[in-house]
This record gives sequence, C-alpha cells and structure tokens, in this order.
Amino acid sequence: MNTSTLIQKVWNFCHTLRDDGVGYGDYLEQLTYLLFLKMAHEYAQPPYNRNTHIPRSCDWPSLTAKVGEPLEAHYLSVLHKLGQEPGMLGAIFFKAQNKIQDPAKLSRLVQMIDAEQWVGMDADTKGDLYEGLLQKNAEDTKSGAGQYFTPRHLIRAMVECVQPAPMKTIADPACGTGGFFLGAYNWLTREGQTLNKRQKAFLRDETFHGNEIVPNTRRMCLMNLFLHNIGELDGEPSVERADALIADNGKRFDYVLANPPFGKKSSMTITNEDGEEDRDALTYERQDFWETTSNKQLNFLQHIVTILKADGKAAVVLPDNVLFEGGAGEKIRRKLLETCDVHTILRLPTGIFYANGVKANVVFFDAKPKDGKVHTAGVWFYDLRTNMHFTLKTRPLKYEDLQDFITCYRPDNRHARTPTERFRFYPYADLIARDKASLDVFWLKDDSLDNLDDLPTPDVLQQEIIDHLEAALMAFRDVASALPVFEKKN
Repeated sequence: MNTSTLIQKVWNFCHTLRDDGVGYGDYLEQLTYLLFLKMAHEYAQPPYNRNTHIPRSCDWPSLTAKVGEPLEAHYLSVLHKLGQEPGMLGAIFFKAQNKIQDPAKLSRLVQMIDAEQWVGMDADTKGDLYEGLLQKNAEDTKSGAGQYFTPRHLIRAMVECVQPAPMKTIADPACGTGGFFLGAYNWLTREGQTLNKRQKAFLRDETFHGNEIVPNTRRMCLMNLFLHNIGELDGEPSVERADALIADNGKRFDYVLANPPFGKKSSMTITNEDGEEDRDALTYERQDFWETTSNKQLNFLQHIVTILKADGKAAVVLPDNVLFEGGAGEKIRRKLLETCDVHTILRLPTGIFYANGVKANVVFFDAKPKDGKVHTAGVWFYDLRTNMHFTLKTRPLKYEDLQDFITCYRPDNRHARTPTERFRFYPYADLIARDKASLDVFWLKDDSLDNLDDLPTPDVLQQEIIDHLEAALMAFRDVASALPVFEKKN
C-alpha cells in the first residue's frame, strides 16, 4: 500500500469513529496505544530480535487473537497492566483508557493496524500521518487541544533563525505534542546535512529534553517523537511528567525553543500531573527567580533563563503582557535585558493560533555569563502584525509569510543586519527609559484607520473583532485576578 492510500485509510476510519462520538483526540490515543504495541511486536521479530519488555500476555498477538467483546475486555486489561510498567512503556500507557465503546470497531482498528508493516515504513510517512491527526485535533476547538499546538510554519521559522547545531541539547519545558522538537529534528536532518554515526545516536537519544504534565498530551508527544525515530522503544522517555516550574533540577541546555501556556488566570493555580488544578498552590517559590509572581508566562521566562547554559540560546513565544506588564513584569524585563542579550522580538499577527484573542511575540535571546555587565546592546523588532490579516481557515499563516523576517534576522550573521520598513533597531538606553521598560514597541501606521477602501474582507474583520474582544476579556481577567481581596468589616 502506498503512502497516500494508507493515510486515507487511517483518516477514513477516524471519520467512521467520529460518527460514534469518538473525537480526534480519543482516536489519537487509541492509535497511539495500538501502533506502539504493533511496532514493538515488529521489533521483536527478525532481523531486529529486540527485547521490548512487553509481557507476552499484553503483546500484539494477544490482541489479534481476539475479536468482539473478548478483545475489548483483554484490551482494557492490557492498558491497565502496561500503565504500571517502567520506562517508555509506562509513559505511553500511563492512565490509559479505552475510548472506543463499540467492540466491532475496536476489532476493525486492530485489523487495520495489523495489516501494515510500520517499522519498515519511512519516518516521513509515519510522522506526517500522526502530525496530520494532531493538527486536526488542534483544529477541533471543542477538544481544547489547540493550546498544545504551535503553528508549524512559525516553528520552522524560529528554528531556521536559531539554527541548532548537532551534538547540542534542546529543551522545551512545556513541550505539548513535541512540535519544537520535530522542527529542530527536521533542521538537523535537512537535505544536504550529513550526520555521522555518533551524531545520529546523540540526536536520537540525547538531544531533546521536555516537560509535559498532561498525561494524554505527553503520550502523544512521545509517540510523535518515536514515529520520527526519536527515542528508543525500550528506553527512558525524554519528556518528563512533571511541572518544570516547581524546581530547578540542575540540568542545563544549549537551546530552549518553547511556547509556554498562555492565560494568566490559569496561572493562579498549579496543575498537577493528572491535569487537575491545585488551588492550594498559587505561586512558585524559587530562589533562583528574580521575582515571585503568579504570572505563568513570567515564571516560564525566568525558568528558561535558569536552564540555559552560559552560552545558550532561546526563542520563546510569549504573550503581549510579558512585554508591558508592570510590577514583577517590569522588574523581570529589566533583569532579562541586563543579564541576557535580548536581540530580536518578532511581533506576531493575530489569527494564527487556535485559541482566540492571543496576541503574541517571539523573543530571541542569548544567555551570558553573570559578570555584572549589561549584555543587551539593543533590540531589533520585526512588526508582522500591523496591516497583516490572518485567519485559520481563509488566510492561514504560511511559511512564505515569515521568509522576509528570516532574511532580516540574518541567521548567518545577525550582527550585519540592516533596517527595513518592518524591521527596526531600538538601543538599550531608549528601551530602558520607556515607561515600565516596556518592550511593546510599534512604529508602523495602521492603514485601515485612514482608508476604508483598504479594509480586509468581512470574514477577516469578524475574526479580528473576536480576537480583540477575547484579548480585552483576557486583560480584564488579568487585572481582576491581581486585585487584592478585602474582607468586609462590620
């Protein structure tokens, strides 16, 4: 069966299950469990003959030997037992559940997966199939999975600017489904790039390090990486099921590529490993942080600075409030500009994320030695927001829309940049003198304010209005959550 036929087959079955109320996310979960077991079985056969550490009572042949209700009962047992195993097995099957309630359809899914040889399939085929399902799941707004999915074209542009090198470590403390890891992997294995045996082994086993506290998202991330030949079937997972913000574990990395969770309201609680909110813990007490704050994005920014090596590089997606918020936000910005080389900020347009109302930026900075010197000479800003109109359906962000930014960034030599209409340099002294040391910088004029003939199409206008209202509502909630609570006195 060729690639396109296989992908269509998997998609068709997904649509069949959706008629029974099984969403993309639930389908992805079951596909993850069954694909992992089928590939483990293939690896246990000649010529691989690997010990997969899967008990015989839980292996792939034990599933294919049953159909109907006996299969359903056995499948439940397999999920429960494997969830208690150590290493990658336990990570993939942690708290696994069967979401396909029709035994006949479960049997069909097992048969469909059993009909293919997955190990021999190239990584692009397997990876494209799974990434496609992840994107469809993100587009399903009811599932809420969009918060874990960063636009892949944006990731590609960020990676091409940072240009991670072989034999270097890459971290993402909130890695979602692993998009940044795959973006870096694609860069390191791009056409014309040759890796030796040692570099390939390092890329597979030691390059990527992540955190994801939501079990379902973590398992999808691990499977996404595994299908792209990252990680070992019988090894330890490269993505920890732990809140990265709780403490500094001492590990340091060459690069951090990340899109930490947005939403200040949710930052007022700490989410435990089961995805449940813990309202007894409102802030993170970290001695290595510049400031103690309940703002999750500011905490992630401080954490990222902590985990970078002395010469490490970071590219981080951050919401607008990180650029202008007062109080702890101002103090953290001043410390960031002082202790790191914050050299580039990409102002992103609205309408490119699956969550409405998101106004975000990509902040590029390099870690520097702690020598008491100011390390930011100035910041180059690229404005991709003013007079730019995007929607997820009718005008999605494409890689071509980011190519001018990459050209201006000058990944080959960022010290030889030249200004353009959308690319401008602001010296450190000017930025630090701004009110609250705000990095919320704009200089282009919004043409739509003067010329009604240049207004975008109605669907784009409608989405922009929704985005602005959502952003205003989020800002209002941020202010409300920060107000002190006074007890009524009699």
